[in-house]
Formats: sequence, structure tokens, C-alpha cells
Amino acid sequence: MPSIASHFSGSYAEARRKFLDAAEDRGARIQSIELPGHRGALGETLAMDAARLGAADASRLIIVSAGTHGPEGFCGSGCQVALLRDDDLLRRLDEARLGLLLIHAINPHGFSHLRRVNEDNIDLNRNHVDFERPLPVNADYAAVDSLALPDHWPPTAEQAAALADYIAEHGMAAYRAALSRGQYTVPDGLFYGGTAPSWSNRTMRALLREHAATATHLAWIDVHTGLGPWGHGEKIFPGRAAGLPLARSLWGADVLAMFEAGSASPDVSGPVVSAAYDECPQALFAPMGLEFGTLPDQQVLDRLRADCWLHRHPEADDLQRRAIRRDVRDAFYCDDDAWKGMVLGQARVVMLQTILGLARAA
Repeated sequence: MPSIASHFSGSYAEARRKFLDAAEDRGARIQSIELPGHRGALGETLAMDAARLGAADASRLIIVSAGTHGPEGFCGSGCQVALLRDDDLLRRLDEARLGLLLIHAINPHGFSHLRRVNEDNIDLNRNHVDFERPLPVNADYAAVDSLALPDHWPPTAEQAAALADYIAEHGMAAYRAALSRGQYTVPDGLFYGGTAPSWSNRTMRALLREHAATATHLAWIDVHTGLGPWGHGEKIFPGRAAGLPLARSLWGADVLAMFEAGSASPDVSGPVVSAAYDECPQALFAPMGLEFGTLPDQQVLDRLRADCWLHRHPEADDLQRRAIRRDVRDAFYCDDDAWKGMVLGQARVVMLQTILGLARAA
């Protein structure tokens, strides 16, 4: 039996190789869509890879995706590889005549280069909006951009005091919301949603049209990290209210909606999973962001600030660059066997719930 650690990887290139090998061993139908014009941190090819298993004519489909936010893919990839090696779960999938679509590295550039955002500094969970309509307005972002991203890093005492004064006046919740809900006006800023569908957005939609256009029931688990208690997998519902009863029937009363009190996630604009509403309108749809905690929330946010500062300051020396990249990786992936065990145990329970529940759903 493979060890827990063997499912996980230390780089995007290793994770991609393990995923493709495990998918091939399982006899999956594999598709690889390469990201044009970009290479990985080690010079490797960057791609969004998909593996399809289960009944070819399945009307009920499970999607498990990873790497929406770059280095969060270390966790999601490990969950996918473990699933591909799980004889019992895949036997249950076949017996229930369900389809399974695994999507590896939605954001391959960020996964390889250790950035939460994509090759254009776009947060993909802010990019799935209707760009034919007026974009969401975040009027509060302008006031916090220069405070969160000062011209020096680490911030000077004076710069840190200015941010502390803002938080004291407006509150921590307002500060975090102003940053994280998404903004569409500052391309080199934090949580930028873009002005058009990204490559990842377009590629994901093409996969949905191919694999889920005729599904009557669709459950989508998008694996994330960086929010909540260490090692705990929060079941976040990032969809429309009409789908919440199905989500709770599949995954339990601890499914927390972003639009309700108590969720670790802010109510953000344009999450990746919302593409299913456009591409699969015929399906009864239950999405989940399965979010595993790593570091305290404020530490994670501060490391994202450092990463965005580095994006604005390419002249930074190599020592600082490597330190910031390492800190970002550690904010989204705990290279700790106990954490990995907690992740895989909870991910397996969620997958079992999904198989059993989707097979029985009306």
C-alpha cells in the first residue's frame, strides 16, 4: 500500500507526472491542454490535464479539480492521486454508474511558479464573471491598495502604522473584505479579476461543454487551502442558494455557504465553479470548495501581500525573491505527514459521500 506522503509532490512537474501516471495506470481517458507562450519554473511544459473515469454515458458526473490557486495544487493533486489509487472508491463509482472528471492544475503557471494568481496576475476565483456586463465594483479597494502594498517590503514602521490606523478605524473584517472580494481596476493589485476570460477560464469551460453538457446531476469539488484551522477541511458552498439543499444532502450539515455567516471564505465574485451555471444549465448542480487550513489567516494574507509586492518590484534581489516564494508555498501546503493524513482522510470521506449521495439523489 502506498504511503500517505507518496501521493504528494514537491514541485508542479513532479505532481503532474504522478497524476498522469496514476491516470494512465487506471485506464482513464486523458486530455492535456498546454498553456501557450509560457514555461514552468524548471522550464517544463505547463498544462491543464483532465482524466475521465466511470461510465461513458453517465448522466451523473463528479468533478474534482485542483490548483485553481497555484500552490494550493500541491494539496489537491495529492488528493487526486490518492483517489486514482483507491480501488474501493473507484469500484463504488463504477457500480453506481457515475462519471468522474479529474482536472489537474487549473492554474498551471501559478502552481509551477508558486503564485496564487495566474500568468496575468489574475485570481481565477474572481475571473468567472460575465464580462459582457458591467464588472463588479469594489469601491473600497483603492483606499487599501497602497497600504497593503507599500513601496518597500517588509513595510517600514511608518507604513505598518498607517495600515494599523486604517484597520483600527474601519475594522479587520472591512479591511479583509476590501482586499479579498475581488477588484477589476488595478491589474498589478491583489485579488485582481481581469477584464476578460483567462486561458484557464476558457479551457475549463471547454472541458465542461465536452464532459458535462448532458449531465442531469453534477457535483463539483474544487480543492483549496489557506483558510481555517490547521488541517481541517471546511466544506464551503460557493454556488447559488437553490443548490444548497443538494449540497447539504450530499455532504452534511457542516456545508457552509459563502453568503451565510460562519464561512471561512468571503463571498467573492466569479469563482471557477460558477462556470457550470453557464455551461451546464440543465444539471442539478452542487459545488463545493473543500478548503484545508494551513497557517493563521492573517499570516496567509501577509504572504500574499509580499507576493504581489514582488510582482510589482521585479528588481528585488534573488534572496528576497526566493524567500517570498518559499513563504507562499508554505502558506498553502504543509509538508507535514500529520497534515497530509488529515487531508487525505477528510477528502476520502467527502468522495465517498459524493458517490453514495449522487447515486441516490432524486
